[in-house]
Amino acid sequence: MSAELPDYYFRVRDNGAFVYRVDTENRQRRIEMDQIAVVNIRNGEIKPHGGRSLSDRDQAEIKTWMTERKALLAERDIDDIHRAIDYLNTTAHWAQSKASPEHLEMITDDLLLAMHDLRTVLVRKKADRLMKG
Repeated sequence: MSAELPDYYFRVRDNGAFVYRVDTENRQRRIEMDQIAVVNIRNGEIKPHGGRSLSDRDQAEIKTWMTERKALLAERDIDDIHRAIDYLNTTAHWAQSKASPEHLEMITDDLLLAMHDLRTVLVRKKADRLMKG
């Protein structure tokens, strides 16, 4: 553990985080975390916790975290899509070279429907982009 802890800790949850102020400057020399807010990154809402008001520094730190968190989640989304492409390629190789007839029977309809759905969405979105210019 590093010698210097951050002043804020964000406990990530669906759509945001619980925000804590970290305090190590106390008589017992313990790490104390005091919840100061709940954050929703989907709608940008910052709710102070327990009737407190947030300082300008608190607000700035939370907004910085929200911006960085949104960027991280966007990167992860794209990474997941690249992985999905790899999985599709791996699945095609498996179906061609390794799959038994029984395995193919188990997955073919579900996989074809999922691929058809994906293709339909991608074609429609591509057409929309082309129509817009």
